[in-house]
Amino acid sequence: MTAPASRRHLLRLLSAGAAASLASPLWARPAANATPVTVWKDASCGCCKDWIAHMEANGFRVTSYDTGNNAVRARLGLAQRYASCHTAVVGSYVIEGHVHANEIRRLLRDKPKALGLAVPGMPIGSPGMDGPVYGGRRDRYATLLVQRDGSSSVFQRHG
Repeated sequence: MTAPASRRHLLRLLSAGAAASLASPLWARPAANATPVTVWKDASCGCCKDWIAHMEANGFRVTSYDTGNNAVRARLGLAQRYASCHTAVVGSYVIEGHVHANEIRRLLRDKPKALGLAVPGMPIGSPGMDGPVYGGRRDRYATLLVQRDGSSSVFQRHG
């Protein structure tokens, strides 16, 4: 291929790529390096959907199952005392409830020997429980680092 033909070929490829990238908006395309998350929740739970939106907005690629989470939580070895409305798996960790995406990133970065993170219950002000319906209310709560033996310690305090 001659130099001018190479340039023409390159320009054609670049224009095709530019056209393809304009075909769908950036926000509609998953990031190539998005961290995968699998979530189990009830189909009708709005706060779970809001938490998933929080995760996606923070660079996670979420696959969800509307089958409830009680059986999955038990199978993954997380005690009922840490229960919330949804259970997720990120990497080798269990994530229970309304855990902030930044805390999950920290967990994945620091790699503690633990079962995962939990925000028991559904504290108002946590991701997914922070919409306009709550009028800006923010309750105090803690994200817990749950060990494989069932014990836990505070990973992050809120409020």
